[in-house]
Amino acid sequence: MDEALLRGLTPGVLGVLVRRGADFAAAEDAVQDALVEALRVWPDDPPRDPRGWLVTVAWRKFLDASRADTARRRREDRVEEEPAPGPVAEVDDTLRLYFLCAHPALSPAAAVALTLRAVGGLTTRQIAGAYLVPEATMAQRISRAKRTVSGVRLDRPGDVATVLRVLYLVFNEGYSGDVDLAAEAIRLTRQLAARVDHPEVAGLLALMLLHHARRAARTTPDGALVPLAEQDRSRWDTAVIAEGVAVLQAALVRDRLGEFQAQAAVAALHADAPTAGETDWVQIVEWYDELLRLTDSPVVGLNRAVAVGEADGPRAGLAALADVDPAVPRRTAAAAYLHERAGDRATAARLYAEAARAASNLAERDHLTRQAARLNTVPGGDG
Repeated sequence: MDEALLRGLTPGVLGVLVRRGADFAAAEDAVQDALVEALRVWPDDPPRDPRGWLVTVAWRKFLDASRADTARRRREDRVEEEPAPGPVAEVDDTLRLYFLCAHPALSPAAAVALTLRAVGGLTTRQIAGAYLVPEATMAQRISRAKRTVSGVRLDRPGDVATVLRVLYLVFNEGYSGDVDLAAEAIRLTRQLAARVDHPEVAGLLALMLLHHARRAARTTPDGALVPLAEQDRSRWDTAVIAEGVAVLQAALVRDRLGEFQAQAAVAALHADAPTAGETDWVQIVEWYDELLRLTDSPVVGLNRAVAVGEADGPRAGLAALADVDPAVPRRTAAAAYLHERAGDRATAARLYAEAARAASNLAERDHLTRQAARLNTVPGGDG
């Protein structure tokens, strides 16, 4: 059974049902039922037209559910009778579903879950496993999200920026359970890039590719974090880096700079350096200046301060860091790093320990704890 084929067909099938009169929630339930049926039937009896088969079965499931629910009797009167089996007109509804799943009425977590279900074709179990929550919890989250967007008419252009932020949230979840969300985010962003001619869509795809190319070197076999400067660059995927750079260059020449393109440019400069010592930090600072102009983000300010510390020395980096809100995540860890670079190991050790206590995940906490312990065991660490 080709699960990738099923996942690729899901948004188109869902779109057909919605265009025929089904509301989003009921249509999505029917499509999921059809996918379950496909997993049962197709191994022994594969259809000649997989998409047409799914549409036919999903529509039947929808009509059956409508007729069984007396509270939906009025809607049943409005829907078409079951069409005869046969080829289904090729209308691409994927983009419409992207915008629907990124509806502003949804919380970021709900938008991500709904995107993975409706556009990505993942099951509730798979999404729950990726987020390490009970399947029932995720089912409730998705159900509430579907109710929120049911009946919403997309009669005006959707907000591409909101869709991109949802996909970026998916990518940043990385990998857990049996679903690789980073790879899934790349797949979905490729899909979006094929439908939307927008440089920021390309910028996000480039950013994902350039980060993903370093994945194999990012942790040790036992799961410990490896800082960028210490990674084995021979383990970086050069083919993925080359693709990411090419996608980025094609976006930048359009001269419509956005934050994802600028972030990708920083990632490309890291990827281009044969060693950490050869990184072009001056250019990276310049790109962070562009990002601050575009976003005024405190996280960008934090990253810029670290880059300034590399380009102009740790004291300059600490001066830049002073302008960053102390509440920004990882600010304390950045301060520890810059103090260590400046030779103040005692302060650095204290700050590493403080950052470890505030770390949001176990791998990061362990890494920062080891940094503090390393400095505390260095002879003369009190000076």
